[in-house]
Amino acid sequence: TVFRISNCLAENQTKFATCTLLASALTWWNSHVRIVGTDATYVMTWIELKKKMADKYCSRNEMKKIETELWNLEVQGTDLTRSVAASKPKTMQEATKMETGLMDKKIRTYVERQAANKRKFEDTSRNNQGRQQPPKRQDVVRAYAAGSDNRQQYAGSRPLYPKCNFNHDGPCIPRCYK
Repeated sequence: TVFRISNCLAENQTKFATCTLLASALTWWNSHVRIVGTDATYVMTWIELKKKMADKYCSRNEMKKIETELWNLEVQGTDLTRSVAASKPKTMQEATKMETGLMDKKIRTYVERQAANKRKFEDTSRNNQGRQQPPKRQDVVRAYAAGSDNRQQYAGSRPLYPKCNFNHDGPCIPRCYK
């Protein structure tokens, strides 16, 4: 379990599990902590927490429905039983091992087929977040470079300063272009 992998002690399992709750489960837990109190809440064992959560989120009727559905699940599109029977295994273990291997192979080929049908992501020098760029027009540069030479002459009274190439009164203002 995750508790064993993370070396989580039994007394910390409730804290560990509840810090992963999201959305309505987190809201439910926070209100439970406010009502009962922090100290009393974290004394609860992992088993008690599981029961509380099952009571809150899994009605007995819903659990029965899921359990029934799980027991009645069948793999469609495969006839593993006939394949195993045709090979005439000598023991039940041999038959189980063969059927498990066939099922694993079936799942693996299905996953590979699904992966092959997915679109490939092409990495570009700029990150476009998967969006396709519109085609670029070749004559755009020419259009910008070919601007009109018909500039209007300055009609105001301020003199043109050759240092900054602007019309203004007084000395040119020093600017930092770093």
